[in-house]
Amino acid sequence: MTKSTMLMLPGDGIGPEVIREVRRIIDWLTRRRNFELEISVDLVGGCAIDKHGVPLTDETMARAMEVDAVLLGAVGGPKWDSLPFAIKPERGLLRLRKEMGLFANLRPALCYDSLVDASTLKPEIVRGLDIMIVRELTGGVYFGEPRGITTLPDGQRQGLNTQVYTTEEIRRIARVAFELARTRSNRLTSTEKANVMESGLLWREEVQWVHDNEYPDVNLSHMYADNAAMQLVRAPKQFDVIVSDNLFGDILSDEASMLTGSLGMLPSASIGAKGANGKRKAMYEPIHGSAPDIAGQGIANPIAAILSFAMALRYTFDRAADAELVEKSIVNVLDSGLRTGDIMQTGKARVSTGVMGDAIVRELDKLGG
Repeated sequence: MTKSTMLMLPGDGIGPEVIREVRRIIDWLTRRRNFELEISVDLVGGCAIDKHGVPLTDETMARAMEVDAVLLGAVGGPKWDSLPFAIKPERGLLRLRKEMGLFANLRPALCYDSLVDASTLKPEIVRGLDIMIVRELTGGVYFGEPRGITTLPDGQRQGLNTQVYTTEEIRRIARVAFELARTRSNRLTSTEKANVMESGLLWREEVQWVHDNEYPDVNLSHMYADNAAMQLVRAPKQFDVIVSDNLFGDILSDEASMLTGSLGMLPSASIGAKGANGKRKAMYEPIHGSAPDIAGQGIANPIAAILSFAMALRYTFDRAADAELVEKSIVNVLDSGLRTGDIMQTGKARVSTGVMGDAIVRELDKLGG
């Protein structure tokens, strides 16, 4: 049987520290669950600039296209802030998304019972929260043309960005969301601004078409994006799967992430279309960024990175049982009272990145038999 393959790109800041803990989870799965994963490691972001002069080399890009999945740590930091826009660390991440064709971003927002008090919202509002936001990632206002900053005849400057979507761009992201809804509670909310934007009206009509013609069994509702933003902080548990365009999805997913109490707890996946082999290109990454202010101190929370790998187990490697095992281990460790600094609570035990990793591995030992 062909081995599964993964390219690891630890990147900058706390990226290498949290990815190191993921390696320990993979080592455990290899020993105890007969998971054969061929791993290669390379550079992206600022560390790639330091060594190669570019945030992502052609060779690394080629390797990313060959593997089953990419696991990324984080990119960027103040060291590279003064570089020209075209070679900033983040351009490496954008190139990966573009050339791999990763059009769908999956952002779960799950509030663990033991972390309910870490949220800024009332416990009764967020307890039991489990939302999946599906964001369109390669179209919309971030990529539309024309764009730019120009000087008008009267001397004023004008900034221009264009919101553009086509039928197929909308339908393919809708299908991803409908498929996910089928694996959860069979409910999907589509968000846009159909009341004031023609692109929003097209979005609503095309999502409805996909529902009527391909997924009539899923309960579909439509909601204006500004109302969805309000509802996320008023009554977030009314949602299960939310699908949105690039701009609104960017905003709503960040808002939803903060309902859970810490960015250090949240994973993400970016996936592409199915290839001839039936598999999708995919990249998994925690959403917390490089956090340069705490890099190298051994205090970063590795849970988001480990959960990102759990998403890879579920969506790329077809090992849902292993994903559930990893996720359950994390729940049990949190229930035991261990906390990294970002999720620290009164009366709990503050631990380092490595100790948190130790605890999760020990819990895997208990659960894995």
